[in-house]
Amino acid sequence: MLVLVAASAGMLATPVCAAAGEPADAIAVEGNRRVDPDTVRSYFHASPAGQYDAAALDAALKDLYATGQFDDVRIERAGARLVVHLTEAKFVNRVAFEGNKKIKDEDLAKVVRAKARGGLQRAFVQSDVVSIMDAYRHVGRDDVIVVPEVIDRGNDSVDLVYTITEGKKATVRKIAFVGNRAFGERQLKAIIKTSTSSMLSFLMGGDVYDPDQVELDREQIRLYYRNHGYADASVAAPVVEYDPATKSFALTFSIDEGPLYHFGGISVASDVPGLDPDKLRGVPVVRSGALFDGSALDKSNDALATEMAKLGYPFANAEPRLTRDSATQRIDVAFTINQGQRTYVERIEIHGNTRTRDYVIRREFDLSEGDAYNKTLIDRAERRLKNLNYFKTVKITTRPGSSPDRVILEVETVDQSTGDFNVSGGYSTQDGWLGEVKVSERNFYGSGNSVQAAVTYGQYTRGIDLSASEPYFAGTRMAAGVELYGRQALVSPYQSYGTTTYGGALSLGTPLTEQTSVLWRYSLYDQNVTLPPTVNAAAVSLPIRQAAAAGPQLVSSIGGTVTYSTLDNKKLPRDGFHSQLQQDLAGLGGDVKFLRTTEDLRYYKSINSDLTAMVRGQGGYITGWGGQQVPLLNSFFGGPNLVRGFAVNGIGPRDLTPGSTMDNVGGSMYWATTAELQSAIPGIPQEYGLRGSVFVDAGSVFGYNGPTQGAQIASKNVVRSSVGAGLTWASPFGPLTVDYAVPLSKAAYDVVQPLRFSAGGF
Repeated sequence: MLVLVAASAGMLATPVCAAAGEPADAIAVEGNRRVDPDTVRSYFHASPAGQYDAAALDAALKDLYATGQFDDVRIERAGARLVVHLTEAKFVNRVAFEGNKKIKDEDLAKVVRAKARGGLQRAFVQSDVVSIMDAYRHVGRDDVIVVPEVIDRGNDSVDLVYTITEGKKATVRKIAFVGNRAFGERQLKAIIKTSTSSMLSFLMGGDVYDPDQVELDREQIRLYYRNHGYADASVAAPVVEYDPATKSFALTFSIDEGPLYHFGGISVASDVPGLDPDKLRGVPVVRSGALFDGSALDKSNDALATEMAKLGYPFANAEPRLTRDSATQRIDVAFTINQGQRTYVERIEIHGNTRTRDYVIRREFDLSEGDAYNKTLIDRAERRLKNLNYFKTVKITTRPGSSPDRVILEVETVDQSTGDFNVSGGYSTQDGWLGEVKVSERNFYGSGNSVQAAVTYGQYTRGIDLSASEPYFAGTRMAAGVELYGRQALVSPYQSYGTTTYGGALSLGTPLTEQTSVLWRYSLYDQNVTLPPTVNAAAVSLPIRQAAAAGPQLVSSIGGTVTYSTLDNKKLPRDGFHSQLQQDLAGLGGDVKFLRTTEDLRYYKSINSDLTAMVRGQGGYITGWGGQQVPLLNSFFGGPNLVRGFAVNGIGPRDLTPGSTMDNVGGSMYWATTAELQSAIPGIPQEYGLRGSVFVDAGSVFGYNGPTQGAQIASKNVVRSSVGAGLTWASPFGPLTVDYAVPLSKAAYDVVQPLRFSAGGF
């Protein structure tokens, strides 16, 4: 086994003997065994005079070396002939990697230039060593050692083996910020992906030092300031300090915030003949007096570009010109419409996507080959590609095309993992002890489709859920989805009966604007109420007995959801408004007929870097039609989802008949309000994902419309209210919440439960 340390001597000195201006009647090739002589001769090109001068011989020499097939090339003149003496490079039989555990063979093979069935290009081997070391630095291994070895297999063939000593993981020990006054350390740490090492890093990840990710974090901080009023904010390249003793890094981001600005005057002017600016004045989404928001400028540019293309001006560009007034700290924005250069997209070339298919990337563009070049639309495509979260990096650049009015777009991407496998278990006051296994993939086989399978098994609940979605159904920007599910609820301390529901749903959604979207759905499911044999049927509440006697019921419904959202972050919002209106109509087939409408409004406002205020209002109404009553299982049941401090099914209409099970029998209306303050926990690192809250809730469920013969049903609109505190952990298995609430007002028959554990959305 030979350890490769340097290039061969033949590649360091190459004598060339040629006399300029003398013709060569023939070219003789010597020393070749695999390469055909005519192939070698094809690299020689005579001058226009039909002679091989010094320039022609030098070009041939360089081209032969560039093939990578030769270790040594010498050209001599023998009378009227040229003699090419060759020493062929050894044939690489196999390229292998040993000692690698953190990076797979196939991923390393992508970063090295040496390839099996090619020539051994010794100059490439050392560059491959550097490439492998760079790949390891990106996964937090900074002290990796790579030793290339060439193993002679005879017959001029070799194996090229890279032996890798991975070393220990280089983590991030500390992240600090300098110059930040408007936003605290916790808030800034929450918007970047890099985090410091902690006892939960093996679950949460993010503590590995990756220079590419750190650079993305730097840009994310700048954009955060730009979107929150600080138009002049800048973030210097972070200072990175490595501690060899702990094999860890300390990062320091230096921030120059600049002044806080609001939008001043907003205007639109056009320098394009025939384009009336009055038709564009209402298009920008920026508003005078609002806090400066760079993302609103980007959205305004997108909207203007789209509208101008509709008006027949595809080459027109909107350039926002900002005029700062330091005295009033306002920025006037003048959108100036200019006639851009008449340039067309010749080709869109996509590189680096080893997994994601080309068409998934191309469909994020609002233009294609042959269309007018529009930088605004290209910037929009880059943002869309980044927001897919399929790629580690995305960059779109241009280069000249085949003519001055043609341009080639180059899309460079790096795929990242898009699959998740979660196994979780715990305790919920509603479902008892439970466990869940969930498998999901948001870029299934590189198609951009999402699939998910989840199985839940608990003390009082069981279920299975299979779903899939296509974000560009039938080539449009509509998202289509399908879901199949089966759920079972057993007798529990909160209900004396069991339920089974199984069925499926089809959905079709589309965005209407940047903030508004609509989702249409069709659901078909079977629902059934069952009484356990251990329960005395005569003691069961009358509405429950009648629902069980009705047997399985098939529900066929169509519905829609309209969502309006300006939230700055979907998972952990700090500013913005969110509204969701849902309506479902059952009765297009099936056994039941009802109309159900619900509304959920939330408003978030950041008070300071650690504190966020939230107010919420929700309500709903359901009614039967066609002479039918609303089935028991489709009614509204109140509990901690409306007013914390009450048990599951703890509030709402209840059967108070003496000797009965006194079940909650559901209502036709509900309302609820919440005022809440959310904050990080002092002394707890941000990366732990812990947040506390204090809240006040109020609400009610009322309007029972079911059978009442011989039953005493309480169904008044009694106001229930509570005050309490909670703790939420954004765990790797999903958000986990514990609340403690004390009821302030209630009905005499309500069931309270101050302490609650739950797993679900924030």
